[in-house]
Amino acid sequence: MWQEQDNKLYRKFEFKNFSEAFAFMTRVALEAEKMDHHPLWTNVYNQVEVWLSTHSAGDVVTDKDRQLAKKIDSLMK
Repeated sequence: MWQEQDNKLYRKFEFKNFSEAFAFMTRVALEAEKMDHHPLWTNVYNQVEVWLSTHSAGDVVTDKDRQLAKKIDSLMK
């Protein structure tokens, strides 16, 4: 579940292994590129942490972030 904290949407994802985590990041990257809206994220082994905010709006959460969060969630199904 996404949490809004420090003017960002945040969510942590956990996978079986690194390959699944990396595949997820690849799918997210393709969607983010289509939207021209790129996340701040980290990956350590099977965990991916994602922070979303809109830099051009002053690093706050906007509808663009919420839309990308929904797309990311849909990639988990």
